[in-house]
Amino acid sequence: MTKSIIMAVSILFAGTVWAAGKTVVYSVNGQDYEGYYAYAGPQAPLILLMHDWDGLTDYEMQRADMLAKLGYSVFAADLFGAGVRPTKVEDRRQHTGELYKDRAKMRALMEGALSAARGQGGNINNAVAMGYCFGGAAVLELARSGRPMKGFATFHGGLTTPEGQDYSKTSAPVLIMHGSADTAITMEDFAALAMDLEKAGIKHEMITYSGAPHAFTVYGSDRYRADADLKSWNRFTAFLVEVTR
Repeated sequence: MTKSIIMAVSILFAGTVWAAGKTVVYSVNGQDYEGYYAYAGPQAPLILLMHDWDGLTDYEMQRADMLAKLGYSVFAADLFGAGVRPTKVEDRRQHTGELYKDRAKMRALMEGALSAARGQGGNINNAVAMGYCFGGAAVLELARSGRPMKGFATFHGGLTTPEGQDYSKTSAPVLIMHGSADTAITMEDFAALAMDLEKAGIKHEMITYSGAPHAFTVYGSDRYRADADLKSWNRFTAFLVEVTR
């Protein structure tokens, strides 16, 4: 890692030392969920943030705080349930697998999170959905649902379009940021999504980062790639400015 990249990444994460947000307990279909809300003011655009397969953790909260510092209110959704933060791989597969098999529930949970964000003062009429890994797959599910948003963005997210679904109802531009060294979500998956979006006439931008494996933004892990993380973050924040004006 070059000195300039190290310095840039240090600046990128400088905002993670404070807590701008708060825990929000909300209910969807009779079950409690525990989200995180970072408020940036009554005029701030809203970002709905979807977590990875280990549930809503400090990682997503730190990202939410970073975005709040830039002037965005962020609601980090909980798609598993209050207190459900799986640490074992088999448990993570169970919880994500249940939602992959029940797309209606996945959509309902995201709608419930948006309702909770609105209840906290979030502007859901000027909102972008973003997600990491499993959360990226959830974001694309929301995009296919036809939910009115200003944009949809994924970081190393799942890209497969389920059988019987398409992007004909997608309401806003899609930004995909993907590592070309990702063996879990392949470049064939990447290309297939590009064709699906093009067929539907959806404005999109899809970027690959050389040498970046799956989960390349997860700092502290052996998969972390500072260069790809910094570049994808910069592109995402520029995307936010473009679509939430």
